[in-house]
Amino acid sequence: MTETPPPPTQKPFPKEARQLRLPAPSKTLQRRARSFLALFFIIAALWTLRNMLPALLWGCIFAIALWPLYKRATKRFGTSIWLPLSFTAILALVFLVPVSFISLKIADEVSGALLWVDQIRHQGIPTPNWVDRLPIASAQVKAFWAQHLNNPDTLNELVHSLRMGRGVAFGKQFGSEILHRGILFVFSLLTLFFLLKDSESIIRKCLIGSQRLFGAQGETLARQIISSIHGTVSGLVLVGLGEGAIIGVCYIIAGAPQPLIFGLATAIAAMVPLLGWIAVTGVCFLIAFKGSMLAAVIVWLIGAIVLFIADHFIRPILIGGSTKVPFLWVLLGILGGAETWHLMGLFLGPAIMAGLHMLWSLWTSNKGPGLRVVRYHRRR
Repeated sequence: MTETPPPPTQKPFPKEARQLRLPAPSKTLQRRARSFLALFFIIAALWTLRNMLPALLWGCIFAIALWPLYKRATKRFGTSIWLPLSFTAILALVFLVPVSFISLKIADEVSGALLWVDQIRHQGIPTPNWVDRLPIASAQVKAFWAQHLNNPDTLNELVHSLRMGRGVAFGKQFGSEILHRGILFVFSLLTLFFLLKDSESIIRKCLIGSQRLFGAQGETLARQIISSIHGTVSGLVLVGLGEGAIIGVCYIIAGAPQPLIFGLATAIAAMVPLLGWIAVTGVCFLIAFKGSMLAAVIVWLIGAIVLFIADHFIRPILIGGSTKVPFLWVLLGILGGAETWHLMGLFLGPAIMAGLHMLWSLWTSNKGPGLRVVRYHRRR
């Protein structure tokens, strides 16, 4: 038998061939690559959460607004999971109780309105007494009312001319919108709970990140924005609720229809400067429509005094005093923010303007390094 030769032994590769030598990495290239990667993930996260960003922003606003009270509570009761849970539950009740009350009242009004519509379809709308007291064109208005509104046949044609399909479509759209708002509110509460629960860790990491990105001025800017939100909550929300409470008592005394609902609506409208005047004027028209002209005038005068004092004296101190921002900047932030971001803009607008005012103060200050004091001398 022939012996098979052994397999040839493979010679090991040289040490230089086994090791893969790469050139020294460029630190500039790595820094740029990390920056682009971080920017990519930030943009991807914002795009992914684009529909949930309002809920996250509302949660942050709630957390900043409640932080002074929460800090005092932690000093007294200690840190536990029940404390952020209690704050979240109380905030939920603050929103849900008035909304439930208004919903029940609106349901009662809707049922009464349906009965009223069924009644006028068979009997028509009787001519009110205030038509006879009109200073001009009383006969013409009375004749028009008798021809068009006092005739059941004309009203039936008007009711049948309405497209019920649009009403059904509007009801579905309204229901889906309410469901969407409810989901956003739940996620806002969840955001608030976790922000309060992990507040110490979040604050520490935010300070470290701000120090690395912007230096010492980053923390100053963040404090300015937080102070602006605190001042906005005090100047808009609390002052608006106080205005609504005072004017709501006047509604009750004057015999306005649904004074509690209109008082709450006035409080919400008074949170936006100049919008409270429209709410008070509309309710005064309703009081005058019921026949109490003197009561409507008195309520309007009291409301005008309350709104004038709150808008021109109390709010500038509460909002601008905490951040040293001129009230014109704050007013522009409130109105511009409300137009751009709706209700959330009431808080984001002043915060943005407070940050802009601080940057403007830093840029125009002559105390920075390498700057010389510029003096102007009047020529003689």
